[in-house]
Amino acid sequence: MGFQETFKALADPVRREILIMLKEGRMSAGEIAGRFDMTQATISYHLAQLKKANLIYETKYKNFVYYDVNVSVFEEIMLWMKQFGGKKDEKA
Repeated sequence: MGFQETFKALADPVRREILIMLKEGRMSAGEIAGRFDMTQATISYHLAQLKKANLIYETKYKNFVYYDVNVSVFEEIMLWMKQFGGKKDEKA
């Protein structure tokens, strides 16, 4: 995973909203698109960007494609960011 792709994907508010929706559970592209006033092509573009950044993954069942959050990528980001937290041995 490259952080550049991840942060680029997270920079867009629509993609962040999709991730929040998927936090509740897997959804089809149609279910996701139904919550936005955008074309299906635009939603597909956003989903493709999230997949490219490995923030989501898809599973196919019959005639549907479902999307889920890839939690392991978020865990990796959190571990990386944690290194910038407060220092344990700070002296006043």
